[in-house]
Amino acid sequence: MRNKLAALLLAFVTLVAATTVRTKDGFRLATAPYAFSFPRDHYAHDAYRTEWWYFTGHLRAADGHRFGYELTFFRIGLAPHPSRVAKGRSAWRAAQLYPAHFAITDETGKRFVYYETFARDALGQGYASQRRLEVRSNGWTLTGTSQVRPVMHLHARSGNDALDLVEVPEKPPAINGRDGISRKGSCVGCASHYYSFTRLATTGALVRDGVRYTVHGLSWMDHEYGSDELQRGQVGWDWFSIQLAGRREIMLYRLRQRDGGTTPQSSGSLVAPDGSVRYLPLSAFTIVPTGTWTSPHTHAVYPSGWRLRVKGVRDELILTPALADQELANPGGTTYWEGAVRVTDARTGARLGVGYVELTGYAGALKL
Repeated sequence: MRNKLAALLLAFVTLVAATTVRTKDGFRLATAPYAFSFPRDHYAHDAYRTEWWYFTGHLRAADGHRFGYELTFFRIGLAPHPSRVAKGRSAWRAAQLYPAHFAITDETGKRFVYYETFARDALGQGYASQRRLEVRSNGWTLTGTSQVRPVMHLHARSGNDALDLVEVPEKPPAINGRDGISRKGSCVGCASHYYSFTRLATTGALVRDGVRYTVHGLSWMDHEYGSDELQRGQVGWDWFSIQLAGRREIMLYRLRQRDGGTTPQSSGSLVAPDGSVRYLPLSAFTIVPTGTWTSPHTHAVYPSGWRLRVKGVRDELILTPALADQELANPGGTTYWEGAVRVTDARTGARLGVGYVELTGYAGALKL
């Protein structure tokens, strides 16, 4: 009996150690196995260094005006498990940073605008709750109901541009990767916990240059958190989200290395109409750029247009940017290209769906 208890204790200690691996400064690493728990995992995870709630979508107004949009909230921990400001300590002290990005692709008007805000948790500038779905950054907000499929509300305003949208998931959360982690490299902590709502029915209002539009459409949401995702030799990534007309969705990411190669752990997901997810290793897809675009703002050269083959999808896909210039050029911050794309059949040219593409590291190696 004593030997059996000792063996059980050793197994328990080993399991706890395996699931609480930490960085040198105490942040928890994303390691396998990890079992998601919803709605809890929709909320903030202060034990991890970085986290983001990321929305992109395609909207249409009653007059036919078409828009793409991005609204992303980031949480960056300065210390793990931060406590609130104690009595007698400065209210300016911060344990968390909350950058946020907001962009509108005016497809009809052929204009792209973007904004950035940066908040700390000090003085209530920014906040992300660990008990409910609530994230704030200088007046931009994400809130949601406490459900596995939460009804979410997005709000952001800057100058004469604004979003006020309601997002309703049509499918359950799609878990990306294997064993609860999405790998970004070969090391133990080179991973994140990553899931997506791949099909969100979207309604609400969009204000563009002072003109208010009642809009409806389709959105995508990513929620990702971890502490040590990228390795030294990695310079950035190409990320793709695709929503096909047959109610299937595709997520792909290709991590680019400094020597021009692709990180072998790059992968993706294929989501079926019923919400089931098929893991896609790097060998299950090919991504070939069809052109380039040189930014007049940063002089960075980005791929522009792509030909995709994905195992399990019969058609070869062509992705075409709605606008060539959808670059968020952030002096002193992270500059990247984040844009709405059209998805067509490579053989017939028929419209197959819509998507979004994110390109990082082309205006200088990405640093998290």
